[in-house]
Amino acid sequence: MKDEKNKYESRRDFVKKAGKFIAIAPVIALPLLLVTKTTAKGYVWQIDPFKCTTCGNCKKSCVLTPSASKCVHAHELCGYCDLCGGYLKEGAKTITTSAEVQMCPTSAIKRKFVEEPFFEYNIDEDLCDGCAKCVKGCKDFGNGSLYMQIKQDLCVNCNDCSIARNCPSNAVSRVSSDFQYIPKDKAKG
Repeated sequence: MKDEKNKYESRRDFVKKAGKFIAIAPVIALPLLLVTKTTAKGYVWQIDPFKCTTCGNCKKSCVLTPSASKCVHAHELCGYCDLCGGYLKEGAKTITTSAEVQMCPTSAIKRKFVEEPFFEYNIDEDLCDGCAKCVKGCKDFGNGSLYMQIKQDLCVNCNDCSIARNCPSNAVSRVSSDFQYIPKDKAKG
């Protein structure tokens, strides 16, 4: 009889210990899993230029200041021109480099004379704050060669991108780093 009583006590003890382990294991394991799963390897956040509505949320939503989203210029599409819809404000009386006629509030778009009447436009990434005003101007009054993009050399690749979460047009998504919208060799341009 004594052996039978010990047998039941040992089972009861086993169930108690197993129950405690089952209750405590997730509490210990969950933080460890969260720490190791901070990024999805091989994937990056990108803006689909065809879905982007140039709302300006990229500038406000990014965890970085200034935002990792920047204006990118597709030179192959644009070429050289006299009048750039992304450079000059609508209704500008003169075509100059003065701040009052520029679309960009930080003067991130640089205008360089090529030959009469053509100019080359380049984006100074360090000055660009991701407001998308120039991109909107280029879409409305130009040929769409300016577009917003998340620069991978700046992006911290958050697991839950706040730009993606706040994008009203769902233009931001995680894509394979092999299939970025901008080629890796042109990501700095």
